[in-house]
Amino acid sequence: MPYKTGIATFGLDYGRCPPWLFAKMKRLARLLTEAIVCEYSPTEFIHRMSDPFFFQSFGTLLAFDWDASGLTTTTTAAVKEALRGTERSLGIFVAGGKGKTSLKTPKDIENFAQRYSFNPQPLIYSSKMSAKVDNTAIQDGFQLYHHAFFFDRRGNWAVVQQGMDELAGRARRYHWFSGNVADFVEEPHTGITNPQKKEVLNLTAKESRNTKVVSVELINEPRTLLQDLKVLDYVNQLFDQRRLEKTFWQASSQAPQNFENLLAIKGVGPRTVRALSLISEVIYGAKPSYTDPARYAFAHGGKDGIPYFVDRKTYDQSIRVLERAVRKARMGTLERQQAFKKLERYL
Repeated sequence: MPYKTGIATFGLDYGRCPPWLFAKMKRLARLLTEAIVCEYSPTEFIHRMSDPFFFQSFGTLLAFDWDASGLTTTTTAAVKEALRGTERSLGIFVAGGKGKTSLKTPKDIENFAQRYSFNPQPLIYSSKMSAKVDNTAIQDGFQLYHHAFFFDRRGNWAVVQQGMDELAGRARRYHWFSGNVADFVEEPHTGITNPQKKEVLNLTAKESRNTKVVSVELINEPRTLLQDLKVLDYVNQLFDQRRLEKTFWQASSQAPQNFENLLAIKGVGPRTVRALSLISEVIYGAKPSYTDPARYAFAHGGKDGIPYFVDRKTYDQSIRVLERAVRKARMGTLERQQAFKKLERYL
């Protein structure tokens, strides 16, 4: 089952990767991926891409700036292009990308499924739900504009997606892995970076459990919900009431049994969820969490022990995997030396 492996926050940049650099990144990405798959497995590579620190290190090895938001989009694009045509031999599939390309993720998965004979629906659902959670269940001011989906033939998958807050000039990256947590919508994080917002509607927090329960109950009682909506006169100033009523009725017709079902309904977006949360809190006393979930440094902790000490075992393992990949990769001596110098910065 899926769990979120971390969130990373960076400065927003608008530059483009020059063609000569992207060509170099593609070549190196393929060499490193082949080495990791050969040494470990396709699943291990996918698992590693879901680790914020490993992904950041991997992108830096491909010659991108450590703290640039473009590292996310360019690294995933380089890996996708590098592995194009190697799906049968390496067993790794990459769908989605930046902007409009992210919307093609379901179609990309379907195309792979037709070619390699597997059921695409569980993967498509996982792709859509991970995006819905980060864009709707967590309302942190970052609008998703990038979604990359990595998976193998066994159904293991990872998501690397990124949102932007243009006013703040920041970007935030979200990582997912099909691990052992049974719920898409309750505390899927294992490591998250520094908080950027004072108040965030966080319906993935355990503290929001009652809010989610009440929201589902309300959506299944639309007449009561609409009466509550009228009681809160100021809600009319925050939302388009007519559009909200239409969404409530449409969602009610599908009779969601839990919050994940509700979130999966087409048309249920941030405004609908925020309205339900507000009604749940003000009228029924089910207060959600307003704590930004992005608190940790790359899923490895902080040197000062806040919120927890650096997990040296996990940290060192990430570096060892990359070191072994560099040694195994079919690259020149100078190129290998340059890669090792970059890795030394993290030790």
